[in-house]
Parts: sequence; C-alpha cells; structure tokens
Amino acid sequence: MIQAVDHVRTMAPYALANLGGATVTSLAQNESAFAPSPTALAAGEAALRDAPLYPDPDWGDLCAAIAEAHELPAGDILCGAGSMELIGCLIRAFTAQGDEVLGTAHGYLFARTAAQQAGACFVSVPEPDYTVSVRLLLEAVTTATKIVFVCNPGNPTGTRLPGAELIRLRKNLRSDILLVVDQAYAEFDPQDPASVFDLVGNGDTAVLRTFSKAYGLAGCRVGWGLFPPGVALEMRKLMNPNNISGVAQAMAAAAVRDQAHMLDVVAHTAALRERAAGRLRAIGLDVPQSHTNFILIPFENDATAAQADQALRSAGLLLRGMAGYGLPQCLRATVGRADAMERMCDVLERFMEGVV
Repeated sequence: MIQAVDHVRTMAPYALANLGGATVTSLAQNESAFAPSPTALAAGEAALRDAPLYPDPDWGDLCAAIAEAHELPAGDILCGAGSMELIGCLIRAFTAQGDEVLGTAHGYLFARTAAQQAGACFVSVPEPDYTVSVRLLLEAVTTATKIVFVCNPGNPTGTRLPGAELIRLRKNLRSDILLVVDQAYAEFDPQDPASVFDLVGNGDTAVLRTFSKAYGLAGCRVGWGLFPPGVALEMRKLMNPNNISGVAQAMAAAAVRDQAHMLDVVAHTAALRERAAGRLRAIGLDVPQSHTNFILIPFENDATAAQADQALRSAGLLLRGMAGYGLPQCLRATVGRADAMERMCDVLERFMEGVV
C-alpha cells in the first residue's frame, strides 16, 4: 500500500474541540455569541441566485470593502477560506525541510501544523505571564529561522502586545525573516495607535485577519490578510483559485461595510467578558486580562482544571481544555450569551466552594 511522505506520516491530526453533543452549550470554539449583520444575511440570500456561477477568484468587491474600511491598498489583500488557508499557504511557500518557524508556547496551534505540513521545524518560545516576549523571540532566532509567527491578541491567552512592541520585533529581525502577525481578534482591541499594517510595505511582514470572530461569520470561512506583493505572488500559486464561495464573499463584503454592527457586537461581547472575568477573579481564579472574545481560566493544577471541566460538563457547559497549548491547568471559555456566562460562573463558584 502507498505510504505518505515521512513528515506527513509522523504528524498528529489537527485537534478540534469535542463539542459534546446537541444537549451541551458550547463555549469552546471562539464563535460569536451574536448574529451577523442583517445586511450580511441579506447579501448572502441575494447571492444564492448566482449559485450556478463560479465565485470571483480575485474577491474584487470583498477586497474593495476591506480596503475602504481599513484604508489599505486593495491590490495587496489576499482572501482565504479562513485565515487557516492563508497560514498554510504562507508557511508552505516559504519554508521547507531544515527551516524553522519560530512561534510562541501558547500561540495558535495551526501554525505548528502548517510547519509540519511543509516539513519545517516549529520552534516554541516561552510566554511569561501568558504574554508574548519580544526579547525571548529575538533570542531564539537562528540562521535556520525563516518565519516568526505571532498571534496578537493571543489565542488562547487573550493577552496582547502593544503595536509598538511588534514594530520593535520587526526592526530587530533579519530582513530575510518574514514576520507574520495573526490579528484574528484585532477588532476586540482597536485602541492601539501603532498600526502593524504599516510594516507590510517594507516587504518582510504579513498581517492576517478573519471574519470568523467579531463579524460572526465563522461558518462562511473567510479570512484575509495584507501581504507584500512578492509574498502574495508565491502564495497564489498554492491557493485554490475558487476558494471562497460567492455567498461567503457577498456576506463578508456586506459585513465589513456595516462597521456599526460589528462595533456593537464587540462592545456587548466585551461587557459580557468583563462581567464574567470579574466574577471569576472574585472567587480566586487568576484570569488574565483578555482583549478577545474569550477568557483563559487558570486553576491551581491540572487535576483541578479537569475536575472543574467535569463539573461544567455535568451542568451542560462545554469549555475548551488547554493541554494541547501547554496549559493543562487552564480552561478557555468563549464569551457566549449572558445566560450561559452566568451559568458558567455559578458552576465555578460552587466548584471553588467545594459544593460541586
């Protein structure tokens, strides 16, 4: 029987959340608690009439909408079937056997998977206090380093680096190292005046975004990024030319044009997040400040986290265990509807009191 190539055969499958069945309320996937923009839903319905046609392979209207919203050059934007497609194509295009992708200990796991798909080595750098360290990243760079991958704000930590720190990181990297900044949660942390997009013009930085979080379009699978032209040219060779359906493109374009709806979702999400985080801190759980649509919940040790997880599951609530991210003592809770967040806090309050 035919065998896969060595570096694929030795890989583990990418681990998805165990959603626990229809009777469980999932707070495990970092999905939006709120519906997409009504204009996005209407645009998707209208686009169904064009179902017999292939979608626009250059995402023209979607790129125009993104460019207008963020004041970016539309020609430097690529759109993918979620940011996962862009991450995968980026790493496969610029790394191979013997190369290193430098990431962080608790960063987005798919970057490691994409490096393995390319036969490259993923090097993990510690995150003191659940936060990316520019100093440690720079100290870990070797002659084999081709890509530095940073998730900011971080997943699953929720913490962030100021844009000025990312700019400092870029200035201290070799020019032949590509810095990739995954900003999947940037809409939840909009106040930073230091734009990482400005680094892309130097030809050595790529910035990724998604419609899965603040825009509530996880099911549509639409990601995008700003790339130097030379980087985008090589990535296009690896991308499916009809990667995003016409319905998904129409919905994403309408969603990004409805910034008021997105900002309202972000505000409501932040209010629910801060209320839950405050309740959990009050019962002795050292929840780090989050700049995303989820919170990281550290427990005393691995066993306590597992017991808390079981108590939550018994109450019909599913959180995400973080052992795969090197944080077995933690659970991650996506911000859900108010009633689900209150139930989660109630269960954990009883658990910490020894009642559950």
